[in-house]
Amino acid sequence: MNLPSRFLRYGGMKIKIAGVIIVLAVIGSFGLATRARPVNPPKQAPAPSSDQPSRSVWDGVYTTEQAKRGAAIADRECSTCHGATLTSGDEGPPLAGDGFLSEWDGQNVGGLFERMSKTMPQTDPGKLTGQEYVDVLADVLSLNKFPAGKTELANSPDALKQIRIEATKPKEKQDPAQNSKN
Repeated sequence: MNLPSRFLRYGGMKIKIAGVIIVLAVIGSFGLATRARPVNPPKQAPAPSSDQPSRSVWDGVYTTEQAKRGAAIADRECSTCHGATLTSGDEGPPLAGDGFLSEWDGQNVGGLFERMSKTMPQTDPGKLTGQEYVDVLADVLSLNKFPAGKTELANSPDALKQIRIEATKPKEKQDPAQNSKN
């Protein structure tokens, strides 16, 4: 069998290159497999304990003063994208009203805090302090007609994760002792 000289000159090189690529791929996959499970895996944060009750946005989780501070910050930093009342904007989703409530119903305030602090303001994400983001959150809760309370919304991601966003006010649980009196 006579092969053209051009094939002999370059064909052998193609086979060698293909062999090197296969060897590198095998070595690389072995290296990834050995790194997939570190010897000392990092400790995960503990799951929220069941003895720490979660709260609802209907429980008065922010103060009126905190919401006022947040409104001043939102006016300066958020209104450009979310609109003057934070209910509509050309570039950002509503932070108040039915659109906001349908998006966040059933989620927790910590998730909203995380999204805000990592992506807002759009022109300079992470620009605000943690307290400023929490104050804006208080304003958002106020705009959505959730009641104010006597304690400020905490600047703690773990505490914020314990607060559920519920679009409608949950029905009051009746005390079983009262039912027995009737």
